[in-house]
Amino acid sequence: MPYASNAGIRIHYEVTGTGPPLVLQHGFLCSLDDWDELGYVATLSAQYRLILIDARGHGGSDKPHDAASYTLDYRVGDVTAVLDAVKVERAHFWGYSMGGQLGFGMAQYAPHRVRRLVIGGAHPYARDMAGYRSAIRGHMAAGEGDATVAAFEAEAGPLPEGLKGRLRKADLQAFLAAADDRPAVDDELRMMAMPCCLYAGEADPLFVAARSASEHIPHAQFFSLPGLSHWKAFEQRSAVLPKVIEFLGGLR
Repeated sequence: MPYASNAGIRIHYEVTGTGPPLVLQHGFLCSLDDWDELGYVATLSAQYRLILIDARGHGGSDKPHDAASYTLDYRVGDVTAVLDAVKVERAHFWGYSMGGQLGFGMAQYAPHRVRRLVIGGAHPYARDMAGYRSAIRGHMAAGEGDATVAAFEAEAGPLPEGLKGRLRKADLQAFLAAADDRPAVDDELRMMAMPCCLYAGEADPLFVAARSASEHIPHAQFFSLPGLSHWKAFEQRSAVLPKVIEFLGGLR
C-alpha cells in the first residue's frame, strides 16, 4: 500500500483514474474504501485522477491515540503530504462529513493547493463531540466491534457489509482520540476565493449550519438533498454525483 509521511505519521492513499486530480476525503468512522463501495470511484475515475486518502486514525493510515495528533492543521498536513507524494501541486478537493470539515481546513491552511472545493454534510462552526466520545467509550467497554456497528445502524439504518466489517476491526482508541471537540474555523469564510460547492441532506442535523456557511462564502453554491439524513446523503450517490460533476466542470 502506498503511504505518505507527515511528521512521522504514515498516511495511506490510493490513486486511480485519469484526468484532473480530485482528492476524495471520507468521514468519521469510515475509510477510502467507502467511496469505492458506494460507487463514486466507478463513475469519477473515467474522468478524474482520484486521490483517495485514509484519514489518520482510519483505514490503513497510522492510528495515534492522543487527541493532540488530530488537530486540523495536522490533518491538512496529511493531505498536502499525499499531494506532494503524488507530485500534484493543486487538486480539486471533495470531503464529506469529517472530510468536509477538513475541506474548510484546506481553505484555511493550504488554499493554494485547492482548485475547486466540494464540502458535504459539514460546517465550519464549533462542534461539541462529547456524545461521540461517550458512545465510543461504551463500545470499548463492551469489548466488541459489533457494538459500534449496532450504534451506527441505529442512527443511519442498514450499512454496507464492507463498512460493517471494517468497523468491527477498528481501533476504537484512535476513534476516541479523533473525536475531540471541533473548533470553529468560520473566520476564513469570506476569504475563501476558490470556487466552492456545499451540500447537505435536509434531514441532517448539520443542514442549517451548512447552508448558513455557504451564504458567507463569496460565490459559493449550495444544494440540498430533500429527505436525506447525514449518512444517506453520502450513501445515495445518484442524488449527489450529477450536481458535483457539473460543479467540477462536467464529464469531458
